Order: sequence, then structure tokens, then C-alpha cells
Amino acid sequence: MHQATQAHPFSPRFLVLAGMIVLAVATRLVVAFVPGALPWNFTPVEAIALFGGAYFSDRRIAVIVPLAAMLLSDLIIGMHDMIPVVYGCIALTTVLGYSLRGRVSALRVSSYAIVSALLFFAITNGALWLMHGQPFCNADLASCYAAGLPFLKGTMAGTLLWSALLFGGFELLRKQWPVLEASVA
Repeated sequence: MHQATQAHPFSPRFLVLAGMIVLAVATRLVVAFVPGALPWNFTPVEAIALFGGAYFSDRRIAVIVPLAAMLLSDLIIGMHDMIPVVYGCIALTTVLGYSLRGRVSALRVSSYAIVSALLFFAITNGALWLMHGQPFCNADLASCYAAGLPFLKGTMAGTLLWSALLFGGFELLRKQWPVLEASVA
């Protein structure tokens, strides 16, 4: 690889992408500390992972950035025993975002946002049932998923809204500042 094609680690594109993620994570903290302001799980987390997967050229960074952001915010919000499952879902969403690279459109982003929210719901509620059973889910998988439906609403709405803001906002910024067109972040 030629030296000229390698990006500086703090290129304008990288800084804009990272700044958008930091802003979204800050909002996650606001949601966590203002009870009742927004529905549970109405956070940008899945959208951040999808966005990072689509735009960070280094796949390792694409996975690390949303997970690091989650870890930092979870250290403030609080840790729990579902963290490995939740973080695994976030990493999976980042991997889904890889297939959006160079193919971002409103329809694709919306579709991927819906799929990632549904996967998050299915995986985390299934894991909750397996890990905790009776006290939390009456040992009935169907009851566990039914109890999770209010959280799915927040996850779905948050993922769709934040995906629109992150992807749409970045596309607008790229049109305004051509330096962001660089293929590496």
C-alpha cells in the first residue's frame, strides 16, 4: 500500500465520524438519567454500531468504537450481567453495517436498522430467559418476549431515528465538506 493512501489517524473524516458517535452516546446518558423523558431503550446504540460499520474503513475500529462508547457509558450508568450479550449484539450490528459500505441509501439504512433492532430484541430476551428464567420471565420463553415488547418499541424507534440522524447528517456534511469524501476514517 502506498504511503499516500493511508489516512492520518485524526483526519477530518475520522473526527466528524467520532464526534457524531460521541454526541449520540452523550444522548444515551441523558436518556438514562432523565427518567420518563423517553421510552426505555430509546438510545442511539444500535444506530451507532450500524453507522460505524458502514463508515469506518478499519473494521477493528468499527467494532471497537461503539463498544468503547458503550463501556464508558455503562461505567457511568451501571454494569449488569447481560453486558456480554448486549455487547455481542452491538458487534453483530457493526458487522451488518459492513455490508452498507458504499451502498448507503435511505431504504437500506432503514431496513438494516429494523433488522438490527429485531435481532437485538430476539437475542437479548432469549439470553435473559436462559440466564434468569423464573424470577424475570416466569420460566416461559413466550412470557419473556412479551415482557420485552415495550423495550422493543423504544429500541426500534431509537434505532430508526438515530440511524436517520447519523447517516443523513453525515451525508449532508459530506456534501458541504468534500474532504469528508476520503475513503478512510
